Amino acid sequence: MLQVKAGDLDKMGLLFERYHRPLFGFLFRMTGQTEASEDMVQTVFYRMLKYRHTFTGEGEFRTWMYHLARNVLADQIKLNKRAANQADINELADRIGGGTGADDHLQQEQNQDMLSKAMEKLSGEQREILILSRFQELKYSEIAQVLNSTEGAIKVRVHRAINELRRIYLLLETGRKTHEL
Repeated sequence: MLQVKAGDLDKMGLLFERYHRPLFGFLFRMTGQTEASEDMVQTVFYRMLKYRHTFTGEGEFRTWMYHLARNVLADQIKLNKRAANQADINELADRIGGGTGADDHLQQEQNQDMLSKAMEKLSGEQREILILSRFQELKYSEIAQVLNSTEGAIKVRVHRAINELRRIYLLLETGRKTHEL
């Protein structure tokens, strides 16, 4: 890696040959997804090139490589949570509806869109706490551990976030009804 850092980019191929399998194994064990793991391996090697100036040679190359891999994995998890959040919003929107007619379906889609927009308008902290409590179904004590807080504080924050979501949703609904007239 020190040679790659010095500008000998041909050595990157050698590093790839030596480390792509163990790196893939690590990422696959963490995610259980073959294609995603392959993509993440490519991203790790891309970041090795991009951030080669940060490798000092004082520690082991593998340690540095796995540090990059953990960062790539964290980025992937964030992307997956966003996708899961959208899926959970869709599921919640399905619960809101109930009719099978075309009008009911249209109303359900509009409610889903408003809920999604209302969630987007929440602060990051409020959105996170609602996702953890309502969509991920974590207990307040578990959320308190994740966020390094107390269970009582989490209960208050969830209550406030729900009230804010309700307020935003009603504002969006009122605005929609005004536009419909």
